[in-house]
Amino acid sequence: MQRDGINRSIWQEVAAPKLSAPRDQEHVEVIIVGAGITGLTAALKLKEAGKSCVVMEANTIGFGTTGGTSAHINTVLDTPYTDIIEQHGLEGARAVLASTRKAISIIKENKDRYKIDCDFMSCLGFMYAENDEEKKELAEIKDALEQIGIPCSEVDEIPVPASFIYGIEFDEQGRFHPTKYLAGLANAYNSLGGQIREGTIVQQVKEENDVLFVKTADDVVFTSDFVLYATHTPPGIQLMNFRLAPYRSYIQVWELVRPIDFPEALVYDMQEPFHYFRTVEHGDKSYLLVGGQDHKTAHHDNEKKNFRELEAHIRSLYTVNKKIYEWSSQYYESQDSLPFIGYYPGKKHHRELLSTGYGGNGMIFGTLGGSMMADLVLHGKTDFQDIYSPSRVGPLSAMRDLLVENYDVAKHFVKDRLFLEEIDELAELSRGEGKILNYQGKRIGLFKDEKGELFAIDPVCRHAACIVKWNNTERSWDCPCHGARYAPDGSLLNGPSVAPLKVWQLER
Repeated sequence: MQRDGINRSIWQEVAAPKLSAPRDQEHVEVIIVGAGITGLTAALKLKEAGKSCVVMEANTIGFGTTGGTSAHINTVLDTPYTDIIEQHGLEGARAVLASTRKAISIIKENKDRYKIDCDFMSCLGFMYAENDEEKKELAEIKDALEQIGIPCSEVDEIPVPASFIYGIEFDEQGRFHPTKYLAGLANAYNSLGGQIREGTIVQQVKEENDVLFVKTADDVVFTSDFVLYATHTPPGIQLMNFRLAPYRSYIQVWELVRPIDFPEALVYDMQEPFHYFRTVEHGDKSYLLVGGQDHKTAHHDNEKKNFRELEAHIRSLYTVNKKIYEWSSQYYESQDSLPFIGYYPGKKHHRELLSTGYGGNGMIFGTLGGSMMADLVLHGKTDFQDIYSPSRVGPLSAMRDLLVENYDVAKHFVKDRLFLEEIDELAELSRGEGKILNYQGKRIGLFKDEKGELFAIDPVCRHAACIVKWNNTERSWDCPCHGARYAPDGSLLNGPSVAPLKVWQLER
């Protein structure tokens, strides 16, 4: 499988599913945009119910975050339940817990029903504090877990060789191989007659007379009764751009000297940003997977530094043989700590649905979101509809955070036009490097590959006209405003943009 960055993830060592040739159809009941865990969970459920479906994927199956996740299966989320209780109340937090349990049950049911070999394993979870301030925060998290119904206990030992002063243990966690599971979903969906169209960018959806007209980048128009967006953000400029913020997380996989050091559990520290630990099986061996260093997309001057800092942290805890993989991946945070799942807000009809804003819990909320959207199509209602409604207003604190995020967007929109790096000679650009520069009166993004060939792009994002930034580890042009990403030659990697960057033709 392919993914949206040059760094290869451990999950890519899986053969892409063999897809049947798409059929020409004038009309289908449901079009699903995106072939990650959200889209294929929804597609399979709808196909099981007899609906005619087409999944439209801009690139290939698993190309986005599903191919770059840490693949934790958890009821204890990256967003602490203390925050969820504060923003959504105790009953809201209990509903969130119930929804995560349902998501885990869906994964187990699909795995068993379709005999998907995806290395699924139930395990414990641990969190630990290394100083008094972290201990106070973790003790509050423990109280919140007990309030909503997650049994947990204080522990004297944790499965990570870290010095700590306080730790807790809880049950109901798990881990699996995300792309093996995704391939299993795709194969099951195909076996029922479902269609997947790879390389199909959805550019526009319009409603006329209770029918949705779906236009793709190659000017093909499909019609459908429903459109489900399983793409982080729907294409184009729309309200959801301003209720979500893109982030990146960094992951490394290491071979350890001592097999006894592998954690059988999911483990989290309390640092800011925090680190997360798990074991992953690959071939006939086990490896340590550690992630962290999260930050807003395109808000670091040197992404490679995050890998160096993550490696230093791992080496401070473990005796390692060698690093096997490293990669980074993008996710979206919502304005109030919970996903948006349900009917597209602001539409006069209930024919477009979306699921986004998963934070660092994409496997859980992607599964939940796909299932909930399918239920809304099939029955017009679903469990947890209110708590995750995209139309919810949210608490005042969430509105404050929304304003801060969008102030940051506006700041980059202006700042990145004023401070452009001057480079007198193109020879100053190193091989494998990208930069934005002023050259002969033109604003140009330049990338020089290992052979010395230059690629020149217009660095104005095709989504909302912010200035993209070079990501020096994944080798991509990333937008700091809404998270659109482009390859070195300007071709589109991730939305919400629906078009590639404009290209400058260089005279030789």
